[in-house]
Amino acid sequence: MPELIDIVVPEEQQEGTESTLMQWLKQAGDTVALHEPLIELETDKVVVEIASPASGVLHELLVKEQSQVEPGAVLGRIAAGAMAAVKTADTEKAAGPAATTQSAVAADQPKLSPGLKKLLKKHDLDVSGISGTGRGGRVTRADVENHIAGGITTLAKDQDVLAPLAGATIVPHTPMRRRIAAHMVKSVQTAPHVTCVFEADMSAVIAHRAKNRAGLEDQGIKLTYTAYFIKAAVTALRAVPEVNSRFHDQGLELFSDINIGIGTALGDEGLIVPVIHRAQQMTLDAIAGKLQTLTEKARKGELGQDEVSGGTFTISNHGVSGSLMASPIIINQPQSAILGIGKLEKRVVVIETGGQDQMEIRPLCYVTLTIDHRALDAHQTNEFLSVFVSALEGWPD
Repeated sequence: MPELIDIVVPEEQQEGTESTLMQWLKQAGDTVALHEPLIELETDKVVVEIASPASGVLHELLVKEQSQVEPGAVLGRIAAGAMAAVKTADTEKAAGPAATTQSAVAADQPKLSPGLKKLLKKHDLDVSGISGTGRGGRVTRADVENHIAGGITTLAKDQDVLAPLAGATIVPHTPMRRRIAAHMVKSVQTAPHVTCVFEADMSAVIAHRAKNRAGLEDQGIKLTYTAYFIKAAVTALRAVPEVNSRFHDQGLELFSDINIGIGTALGDEGLIVPVIHRAQQMTLDAIAGKLQTLTEKARKGELGQDEVSGGTFTISNHGVSGSLMASPIIINQPQSAILGIGKLEKRVVVIETGGQDQMEIRPLCYVTLTIDHRALDAHQTNEFLSVFVSALEGWPD
């Protein structure tokens, strides 16, 4: 018998979220080489390939295409070794039709990921008693969590009861949209959201950008306002490190690195959050260059897994699409807070000059910090926003 080697979803792949096995690039019985791409996985972030862990023959496929999987799940097995193909063929021939029938029956059985089995066991649940929303009625982690919470399990279930209205069309959700929906629901169910609102005068930033953007553009770098927001957020996170954290039942995990994710819209497909790692070590120019690279790769679908993982704090610059303010912006779990930036527009304000009040027109935007109230309180939230706004309004020439 050839040695059978498991094809496994890497443990670090989704940071606790599910992904979808989109396509097998090889079929059972095909010869494969070490590190040859075997599988395409799609997450709510990127499409990644899983490579063969050994040379040999693809012995069996344990998970069907369009199935949801979790880190650690075994997707298939490789019969390793130079003689694997011959041995596999001989084994199948000797087993006969009965083995083929048995394999077909096994393939029809529901595949539960290790994480899902653990969740079911923890709550003493039988999967047969839970309505599934996955392809073919498969039970997903979101189904189990909704079942535990006692909520309505799925849109798919509702659609079985409510027929579309006359003239309406149901557009099937993409795997990315399904996972975004599950992630948002989980965040709201997990964390009590509270939002604080400040207003920032962008006069100093606009003046600095006007003086420096041409020089960077000569280097092929666009100096956007988002780069300033990232740099100011670093200053605020250093002043209030509790915001750069993750909540655990036993305590608050504070991160030494400031890894800032930037919500990037992908049109009707949804959004993605590329991450600028160790932003505390970067200049404004470096941040602008990195931001441009990540944004371009995001819109081309070329981001790597390391470029969308490891975030400790997230910024949603929703103002670029015209929004003045959004509340609450759903926290990107398992982080403790998310910063929102509204549309920059000129507004009339009252300014005291020489002891006299006078009206002036200033470029202003609303900024919000939505927090997980388990981890943070109002004084930390207000201090963060105070430092953030001061950094923008006092930007040096």
